[in-house]
Amino acid sequence: MTAATTGATGALGALDLAGCRPPTTTGPNAACASFPHGEIEEATVADLSARMQRGELTAVDLVDRYVARIEAVDRRGPHLRSVLELDPDARAIAAQLDAERRTRGARGPLHGIPVLVKDNIDTAGNTKTTAGSLALAAAPSTADAEVVARLRRAGAIILGKTNLSEWANIRSSHSTSGWSARGGLTKNPYALDRNTSGSSSGSAAAMAANLATLALGTETDGSIVSPASICGIVGIKPTVGLVSRRGIIPIAHSQDTAGPMTRTVADAAILLGVLAGPDPGDPATDGQRGRAAADYLAALRPDGARGKRIGLVRSYANIARPVMDVIDRAANDLRKLGAMVIDPVDIPTATKIDDPELEVLLYELKADIAAYLRARPGSPVKTLEDIVRFNREHGADEMRYFGQELFEKAVDKGPLTTAAYVEALATCRKLARDEGIDLALRKHGVDVLIAPTGGLAWLTDLVNGDAFTGSSSTLAAVAGYPSITVPAGMVRGLPVGISFFGPAFSEPLLISTAYAYEQATRHREKPRYLSTLGGLAPDGPA
Repeated sequence: MTAATTGATGALGALDLAGCRPPTTTGPNAACASFPHGEIEEATVADLSARMQRGELTAVDLVDRYVARIEAVDRRGPHLRSVLELDPDARAIAAQLDAERRTRGARGPLHGIPVLVKDNIDTAGNTKTTAGSLALAAAPSTADAEVVARLRRAGAIILGKTNLSEWANIRSSHSTSGWSARGGLTKNPYALDRNTSGSSSGSAAAMAANLATLALGTETDGSIVSPASICGIVGIKPTVGLVSRRGIIPIAHSQDTAGPMTRTVADAAILLGVLAGPDPGDPATDGQRGRAAADYLAALRPDGARGKRIGLVRSYANIARPVMDVIDRAANDLRKLGAMVIDPVDIPTATKIDDPELEVLLYELKADIAAYLRARPGSPVKTLEDIVRFNREHGADEMRYFGQELFEKAVDKGPLTTAAYVEALATCRKLARDEGIDLALRKHGVDVLIAPTGGLAWLTDLVNGDAFTGSSSTLAAVAGYPSITVPAGMVRGLPVGISFFGPAFSEPLLISTAYAYEQATRHREKPRYLSTLGGLAPDGPA
């Protein structure tokens, strides 16, 4: 337990820290039967708001109960390490919001709702923003990111910061997702020896374990949807430019975005409605004017799949057959809901985009991280070169498991006027948009595309790094288009997600389709915190 966490827990008062009750089984596969405050497990924004409105619950109660669960699940018991630190002001802020509710009424659905925020999103006050790196640990951010400011104005409580794959997983091609020098390794709540994916690892694990009502993640390519899928939750990667990136430690401005990570589509829609909107500090948000929805809650229709033409994209390597069986069942469920599923929809460019995408990310990383650091007062590092130097000087802590070869490649890149960058960016947009998603939608006359979000959670290996098993995130990520992943079932006790994606600013269409599927199937299962799956291959025979 870190010093910051110890201080925060003390400031939040006396807690019920009963912890895990006796396990339901014995031996290496023992699972926790229950944790403190099971009454808030799977609670939604609507549930909690209604209870606070009726006077059955207060925001202070909620903060205390979630902090107790964090202590029992994250610091003890399974020791998930999904939460880096708690905000010591959270309880006092909750008390102020409770008083405001009594005297003036609620600001909206998020009034008094605790939210966890990924540690690459700036928060002012007594919490740090480090991207998991020790290089930024001594220089707290002095202002809230725009998305955090929006949450505070809506009455949400920033409960704390979540762990992540350090520097949002752009440091090394041999990294272990969910690990950072500051936070250690985040564990998967479904099987503790398996990976959470990343880079929004802590946000995903914390949501799966019911350590807050809502969480924020960020994505450049897969960093919301992949951990959401692997941890059995909902994640929305919005259209680039729908949500402000001001105050978020960047990788690449052409693909970066923040987005909701929740347990239900309805909660994700509520959170997206608060996050979305133009911001003068992020010019990319100018493009949403006249295109973004005014109300994402209107898309929450149980009949939202009826009459839709949906294309099933199968052309993703390394996706195990049992995962595709889950997706085939999902396609049949969508047909039962009144959708027409066109199967398959082929997108050949999906296999051609990795190299130009990496080129773009490395060029933009060098430029964008320097711009962010220049605007951060007191930062001891000001450029990517400074970070590389810091990591070498602190290699025992920062590079104990993997290196920084991607950082080193990015350092060698030129400015964003370089012909190689300009050409790679144009190639990416052509392959992902013109010859990718846009062509597939037009050619097959479909409204929405679906695909397996990715493979199953792999065994964490700090020696060899991630054993990544495939993903469908890249096309939407590179195009800057929206995608949403929803739980679709389980294979050998591990969650499988299905992704819905489409053209720019099609969030209402995707939410309505995903919501109808979620409500009809309800595949989300609470984690059991198994220490292991018992050595059974998750893609082996049933």
